[in-house]
Parts: sequence; structure tokens; C-alpha cells
Amino acid sequence: MSTKAIHLAGVGKHFARGKSVTHALEAIDLTIKAGEFVAVVGPSGCGKSTLMRLVAGLLPPSQGIIRYADEIVREPRHDTGIVFQKANLVQWRNALDNVLLQIELRNLKVPEYRARAAALLASLGLEEFMDRYPHELSGGMQQRASIARALVHRPDVLLMDEPFGALDALTREQVRIDLEALWLRDRMTVMFITHSVDEAVLLADRVVVMSARPGRIDRVLQVDLSRPRGLAARRSPAFTELVDAITQEFLARGVLDDHRTRALLG
Repeated sequence: MSTKAIHLAGVGKHFARGKSVTHALEAIDLTIKAGEFVAVVGPSGCGKSTLMRLVAGLLPPSQGIIRYADEIVREPRHDTGIVFQKANLVQWRNALDNVLLQIELRNLKVPEYRARAAALLASLGLEEFMDRYPHELSGGMQQRASIARALVHRPDVLLMDEPFGALDALTREQVRIDLEALWLRDRMTVMFITHSVDEAVLLADRVVVMSARPGRIDRVLQVDLSRPRGLAARRSPAFTELVDAITQEFLARGVLDDHRTRALLG
């Protein structure tokens, strides 16, 4: 289990272009406990992806401090794995070698990680496809390989930026189940960015609901659904109540507007 908690205190981010300044995030205070799975959900443009990049050390905050345990984040960290929306596999390497690329780039000993890389791919349903190249894999298979790549070096923290966004509904449901199984086994600290309210509730211990830009934390909800949350979780009254609570939050903030549909229907 991970020993790394993530602490954000007074975090803000703005981007300047000439005389124009875009305030992406303001006054973000959040602690993700060691081994906790936290999902961040919010409207397009609210700064979710920017928030993940700040936590990853890929961008510096304009205000505030981000810590892993007691260490301030100032640059990308070796104890972190990152999964983006696109798999970004190297086209001339097969699935197994794409996973092991993480090890090579970190100057670790590849032979010591080969068995782990193969085991991760197998646990994600790619046991028969380890020697296949990206063009021979479906989009879902490529994204599974990218998840294995992010986990192969045994990170304490896993950051995921809408990793299922490009997948079809059936594939993303299976990858969601696979991801939960891996997390239940290894208990890394996870920040999961998503547009999908359902996905957030099905995966997370807590769901952070963000406002429109500049992104602030509107609400944090505890998810008290038993694990593992397979396909049956969608039928739970608690799931329905949480999804409705988040949806109502977006309606109250004007992010969603069902009056438009009523108006169109006359």
C-alpha cells in the first residue's frame, strides 16, 4: 500500500498571454490520503487536467503549495505514474516493450521488471497480445498497455487524466473494472480526472466536484459502496443517490440545463 498522501494548500494557476490572463484554478485545498482513490469531476474547462499536471509536477502552481507526504512538488517525481487520455504508445515497439520503456527511461534494470510487465499486461487482459504492435491493438488494448506502463515501476501515486475518454462504452466499463482490481491489490494513491459522473462514483472513495472556471472545489462526497464494484454496482440505490447529488450540483451551478430540452420540445 502507498505511504504517500497528496496535500494541496491554497493552490491556484493562471496563464498569461500578452495582457490577457486566464485564471484556471483558485484556492484549491485538498488532501488525498495514502492509498485513497479520489476522482475529480467537473465541466469542460474547469481546470481538472491542469490540476493533475500541477500534482504531477509538470506545471508549477501560481499560488499555493503541493506536497507528497512532507516533500514539496517542484518537478516530475520518480514515485509517480501518469496515464493520459491518449495511450501514446511507441509504434515500433510491441506491447511488452512499450511497458518496459518506462523502466529504460528511469535507468532501471529491465530484466528485473520483465516478469512484472508481463504480469500487469496479463492482469489487464493482454496476455495473448504482448508481442503485438500498437497498430495491431484496439484503442482499449492500447490504453490497457499504457496503464501497465504507468504501474510497472511500482509507483506510490497514480495520476490519470480522463484515461477512458476515447474508449467505447463497453470497453471503458471493462477497463474500469480492471483498474479497480489493480488498485485493490496494490492500493496506490490515485487522482482520477474524469467528465463522467458515473465513472467517478463507481471508482472512487471520494468524489471532488469542481466549479466552472476558475476551478474551485464545490463539494466533496464520500462514496460508501462496497468493493469490488463490478457491473452490479450501478443497481445500488447508493450509486443512484450519489450520481443524482452530483448532477443536482451541476444543475444548481448552471453547468447542466434541462430547461433547454423542455423548450425545444415545446
